[in-house]
Parts: sequence; C-alpha cells; structure tokens
Amino acid sequence: MTAPIYAIGDIHGQRAMLDDALQRIEADGGPDARVVFLGDYCDRGPDSRGVVDCLAQGMAAGHNWVCIKGNHDRMFSMFMEDHPRNDDRLLVGYHWLHPRIGGVETLQSYGVDVAERERIHEVHERARAAVPSDHRMFLDRLKTFHQEGELLFVHAGIRPGVSLDQQVENDLVWIRQEFLTDTRAHPWLVVHGHTHVKRAEHHGNRVNLDTGAGYGHPLTVAVFEGRDCWLLTEEGRQPLTP
Repeated sequence: MTAPIYAIGDIHGQRAMLDDALQRIEADGGPDARVVFLGDYCDRGPDSRGVVDCLAQGMAAGHNWVCIKGNHDRMFSMFMEDHPRNDDRLLVGYHWLHPRIGGVETLQSYGVDVAERERIHEVHERARAAVPSDHRMFLDRLKTFHQEGELLFVHAGIRPGVSLDQQVENDLVWIRQEFLTDTRAHPWLVVHGHTHVKRAEHHGNRVNLDTGAGYGHPLTVAVFEGRDCWLLTEEGRQPLTP
C-alpha cells in the first residue's frame, strides 16, 4: 500500500485555516503524516506572521513536512535582503507593497505599518527590525519543487517538455498559461497552486489546489496515494478525478 502524501494549497496569511487543515490531516493520517505545502504562505490574509511561524517551528521540530517556495514568499524574501529587491516578474509599476500584492498586510502582521508617501528604505528598516531571523531563514531556504514517486509538487507549474534538472525558478514560482494550457502528459502528476480557481481541479496531468484562501475562500487540502487523489474535507475524503 502506498503511504499517503498530503498537500495544502496557497495559504496567504490564513493561520486559522492552516490550523484547521493540519487538524484534518492529523485525523486522517496521524501526527507523522507527510505534508507538502505548495507555497504562498504570506500576503493578503491577516496573519502571515502566524503562518510563517507555524511552518518554521514545525520544520525546526522535525515534522514530516516539505515547504515549497511561492512567488509571494520570494517577494517577501527579496524585500528583506540588505537592499530590498523587486521581483522582475511583476507587471511594470507593481511591487511587493502594491495594494494588489499583499505585502502591506504581511508587514502589518509583524507590527509594521506602511504610511502613504513613506519611502521604501524607511519601511525596510522597520521590517528588518521586526521580522525574526528564523522567519527570514525559513523563507530563504524554501525548496522550489519536491518530487516523490509519481508526484511532482511545485508552486506555479513547470515548463512543459523541459527536464526537471533544467527547470528554472522563475517558471516554478511564476508560470501560468504555457503550463496551464498544455494537456500533454508529464512524467509525473504535477500538484500545484498559484492560479486561483473556484474549487480544486484535476486535469489528468496536473492538480490545482489554489482555491483563493487569500481572498477569504476555503483553503484546500488533498491527499494522494500514488496518482489517486482525494480532497480532505470536514466530512472526510472526497474523490478528485479528471
């Protein structure tokens, strides 16, 4: 029998939803369940600090967890460097503190308010003082993908037709249409988030678990045994098929 692997979609600062998801997983698979988090732990939701703290402490405690890097996690990490950087995959005129991105909400969860017409270096200085070093280390050490058996876990997707060792981070954390519209079989079932859908989708070659928790919609949990997939709901497992 194949051991189950659990996956959690984009969390986006929803600590209460994360706690509920972990309780469901423990009830189904026990305290040592294998869990893969698909990235985007911060931004938009009310408690990015709480989410990062939960995951960083869990990893430090040796939980059977794998944490994947999302594009929002990368933007947070880049802002926290000695000299803050902006992700060049953003639209022109956008940045991590843009109202549509969610960095302001992340900093607020650390007690850092961002005032109108404030300069970035002033916000950056307060953020560096407020964000714990273990949180920054957690963000810096996130994996860009995790392959296990017939499953490939990644935040955004892959560049179709490119071998795993030739995939680049920009695609793994940002890609959309080139991946989403490709219906060919991949060497693995690709489990991803990044692109918000109303409910989890199984497309045969990929499974999308981003159901918009950052906008207050439910956080999705799935369980895999080989390529077989179920959604893990409050009522138990519900099959998710193509």
